[in-house]
Amino acid sequence: MHKIIAANWKMYKDRTQAATTAGELAAALPEILPAGREVIVFPPFTAIESVVHAFTGKKALAVGGQNFYPAPEGAFTGEISVDMLRDLGAQWVLAGHSERRHVFGESDAFVARKAVFALSHGLKTMLCIGEKLEEREQGSLYAVLERQLTAFFEARPDGMTGETLPGRLAIAYEPVWAIGTGKVAGPGEVREAHGVTRALLEKFVGDSGKKLPILYGGSVKPDNAGALIALDNVDGLLVGGASLEAQSFLQIIGA
Repeated sequence: MHKIIAANWKMYKDRTQAATTAGELAAALPEILPAGREVIVFPPFTAIESVVHAFTGKKALAVGGQNFYPAPEGAFTGEISVDMLRDLGAQWVLAGHSERRHVFGESDAFVARKAVFALSHGLKTMLCIGEKLEEREQGSLYAVLERQLTAFFEARPDGMTGETLPGRLAIAYEPVWAIGTGKVAGPGEVREAHGVTRALLEKFVGDSGKKLPILYGGSVKPDNAGALIALDNVDGLLVGGASLEAQSFLQIIGA
């Protein structure tokens, strides 16, 4: 399985800043990109077109939207549709990032609805899951991940079988307590969570679950990226702050 290295730029960078960073990535990557790796950047909506332009002609580089509303169009002030994202050149979307769940109050059911909608409308989807610190301390890791994944798999229409998902769906495990805090889950904790996630995927879609990539996200930096991506069932990394500077993100990509 190829490795996915994804950058979530969150609410940082205007169009000029995004274009500069994306240009630096595009210029450097042909020389350092290991075989079998794909790079995705999720910039702010206003910068998607600038990043797409910088990545033109680079097959291993893709662009995604950080959020969207699960409707073709309508009276949803402040929202953006998957068609609008596609029109800008986005190929991927995020769904269920911990900040969407815990800052903006998106429920498991709503996240599942969004992920199904995006997949049904031709966008590759990175579905984020993960537990809060108190849930980890209470021994609820399995229950939380099962609940979040069950919501998605039960919301799938009949035609969205397990065989249709590889290449279109990625899972990003992100312990909420390790996002932007400087704390990183230890190797044992990551192996446990990714093992649980893999087992759940196989429970829901059988052998197809072995083909769905599982990324780790949570205070990923150049000095820990190599150790993280070498762990069992870690098929990539979802990077926040350390992806904002091209040189830092390039080190992670090449780890």
